[in-house]
Amino acid sequence: MNPNPVVTLGNVEIGNAKKLTIIAGPCQLESRSHAFDMAGALKEACSKLGVGLVYKTSFDKANRTSAATARGIGLENALPIFADIRKQFGLPVLTDVHERDQCAAVAQAVDVLQIPAFLSRQTDMLVAAAKTGKVINVKKGQFLAPWDMKNVVAKITGSGNANVLTTERGASFGYNTLVSDMRALPIMAEIGAPVIFDATHSVQQPGGQGGSSGGERRFVETLARAAVAVGVAGVFIETHQDPDNSTSSDGPNMLPVKDMPALLEKLMAFDRIAKGR
Repeated sequence: MNPNPVVTLGNVEIGNAKKLTIIAGPCQLESRSHAFDMAGALKEACSKLGVGLVYKTSFDKANRTSAATARGIGLENALPIFADIRKQFGLPVLTDVHERDQCAAVAQAVDVLQIPAFLSRQTDMLVAAAKTGKVINVKKGQFLAPWDMKNVVAKITGSGNANVLTTERGASFGYNTLVSDMRALPIMAEIGAPVIFDATHSVQQPGGQGGSSGGERRFVETLARAAVAVGVAGVFIETHQDPDNSTSSDGPNMLPVKDMPALLEKLMAFDRIAKGR
């Protein structure tokens, strides 16, 4: 089975030749009220530009630098909030899964199961996620070449699920550093699945602050513009109203939500040029 070149989530069509889609939201699900505030702000910004939006947030951040770092509100508390966001805002919702036993439960409340980069080669995880029938977004491992993602995709499609997204989020480059190779985007597109560029995790500095990861937020727009100019199905952006004082992880990478409308407008202009729209 080949991956679907276009993945449909309600009225959002995600494809390498389709209009750019945005996957966005805070790193962690902090509370119901915060999630609703963020979903509302993002929906308003995307609606004004006619941009397809998938809301992203995580109930658990299992791969933290330190065991002392906050991980999130947990699966049981998150599922009702995910369901309510889908119902109230009419948005598809994406969240990470970290164990194969989580897949079936999480699939009841979200539209996209995301496989974290560190787990992208874990066959049992990929198969369990695929068998839920939900759309699967796999982050390319920081240790993988882009052409190696064909084997990752094959594990999912071979389990009977053709709705796969692949996400580039940088490759390990020395200590505490990632680098984004824009050649990876067309190489991954050759596999046949829609390609997403993760603009915020690509500027991460893993473990760069000793007990937590650092990041260089000032380069988020630079990399996002470059990826969209190459041509991608979507851009993944973690965002928060006050990232520097966020209680969740990845504050140094997250973009202030007030800056999202201006960035989206630029990205859509680049997308029109790249795709001749």
